[in-house]
Amino acid sequence: MIYFNVPPKTGGELEYISQAISNSKISGDGDFTRKCHEWMKQRTGVQNVLLTTSCTHALEMTGMLADMKEGDEVIMPSYTFVSTANAFVLRGAKIVFVDIRPDTMNIDEKLIEDAITKKTKAVVPVHYAGVACEMDMIMDIARRHRLLVIEDAAQGVMASYKGRALGSIGDMGCYSFHETKNYSMGEGGAITVNNKNYIETAEIIREKGTDRSRFLRGQVDKYSWVSRGSSYLPSELNAAYLYPQLLEADKINDERLASWGHYYAGLKPLAERGLLELPYVPPECCHNAHMFYIKLKDIEERDALINHLRNNDIIPAFHYIPLHASAAGRKYGRFHGNDVYTTKESQRLLRLPMYYGLTPADIDKVIEKIFGFYKK
Repeated sequence: MIYFNVPPKTGGELEYISQAISNSKISGDGDFTRKCHEWMKQRTGVQNVLLTTSCTHALEMTGMLADMKEGDEVIMPSYTFVSTANAFVLRGAKIVFVDIRPDTMNIDEKLIEDAITKKTKAVVPVHYAGVACEMDMIMDIARRHRLLVIEDAAQGVMASYKGRALGSIGDMGCYSFHETKNYSMGEGGAITVNNKNYIETAEIIREKGTDRSRFLRGQVDKYSWVSRGSSYLPSELNAAYLYPQLLEADKINDERLASWGHYYAGLKPLAERGLLELPYVPPECCHNAHMFYIKLKDIEERDALINHLRNNDIIPAFHYIPLHASAAGRKYGRFHGNDVYTTKESQRLLRLPMYYGLTPADIDKVIEKIFGFYKK
């Protein structure tokens, strides 16, 4: 059986978890959490980064940092995970969906400005499949209209745009370390803070509304409740599981890119015959092989290929149902402009097995069975 995903591991996870237990420190913000923070700051260049219990919670923190409130509007694509919208709906904001680009499946940067109103507070670009949105234009629009940019870089660790790490370009960013991501702590995430005005507040929100982080640094002699917040600290055991993967991040990234390239080369003849479409990566983007997807003629052909692959012990997966088509999406948001590509492209997209440890032989089998499907 070739599974769609196998959570990453390097072999050092149990050793580090044992160390964390031996240190008698298994709650948040211990040595392994600090090591993860240092690694991410060094690799991304962000002003500050904080591990969180999930990318969902990192996104929720950005809603609090942005002081979202009833009546505010947030612009984002509809083709994303529900957490991207929920983070701001929880604060009372209205979601304004705009169409995506069919080449990258990212928000169409040319449609953002027309969706801005006096109520708009932020733009949330989602870097789909670890391929960057057109951030130069998005940042220019946001600065001219005095809007925040909050990057949903859940899939973007180790990916970049014009040499800049995803999650380091906007005012804030969010990563995911869920078991389906390139680097995992089971459940977990991180918030990046690139605007100095939010650094201290982010620590307070993450620490239940207290100034405990300042206390641990010796800046105050006791800590107390100073603002609103919640408990967004992951266990030290989670951080200990993640850290050995970060130490081997380049190795993991290189292997995934090799797998991605193997798929691309193997399926290119079918693309050249017009039978399917392959992913597009703009030249200014350095992706991280978070996923490999193909696009079929329509949803019927996609479903037929899914059944064909499953009958051959291969587990593929489609992806998001556009949020604006859901009951909650209609209640808490609206689609600005026309849905030219979001629904159509989402129904054509099929993700193939992709994970650290996927063998060339596995990829060859997937390619072989896809060729067999079209021979029929």
